[in-house]
Amino acid sequence: MEEEEHEVYGGEIPVEGEMEGDLDAAHHADVDMSTADDDAVKELDEMKKRLKEMEEEAAALREMQAKVEKEMGAVQDPASAAASQASKEEVDSRSVFVGNVDYACTPEEVQQHFQSCGTVNRVTILTDKFGHPKGFAYVEFLEVEAVQEALVLNESELHGRQLKVLPKRTNVPGMKQYFPRRFNPYAGYRFRRPYVPPYFYSPYGYGKVPRFRRPARYMPYY
Repeated sequence: MEEEEHEVYGGEIPVEGEMEGDLDAAHHADVDMSTADDDAVKELDEMKKRLKEMEEEAAALREMQAKVEKEMGAVQDPASAAASQASKEEVDSRSVFVGNVDYACTPEEVQQHFQSCGTVNRVTILTDKFGHPKGFAYVEFLEVEAVQEALVLNESELHGRQLKVLPKRTNVPGMKQYFPRRFNPYAGYRFRRPYVPPYFYSPYGYGKVPRFRRPARYMPYY
């Protein structure tokens, strides 16, 4: 067969090896682009996952804050606050304060001590943060008339200690009782006289006086 001649205008005939190399480079570039796309998709998924976790944590915090505010009574309308204050006053009108309670005394013993006054609804012995009793309690009755009967038991003995029974007072939010300081006759007076400037100032300084010496007697030598 006769060889055919190829005429190329404006360039040279590409070599077969160079064409294969260009194809391989293009193939590797496609692989790199697909890998980069996969990495971008993974990063996007991780960002979405982190965003979802942050939203869940924020929702949990809001729920916890709402629960705490509800327990603390921070979110209350005036009507409900007035109703709760009225119910508290009604409960306090049926309760008495019991002081000088023995630390080993139990609520059952306090209830039995005031059982003759009326039906005891609840006995509360206050304790500190360590669980130790503070030495006083509150007794709530079902009848208002039982409070007057309980006041008769003032200075009665329980576990060898005289109880101090008083009507329970209602604490008003935002109001604090002021107890003036009692007069102590043994304490020294703190009254100080006002400072009176002198008519003239000493040239020797404040609080200093010149030192006068007695003249010595002349004794000549013999």
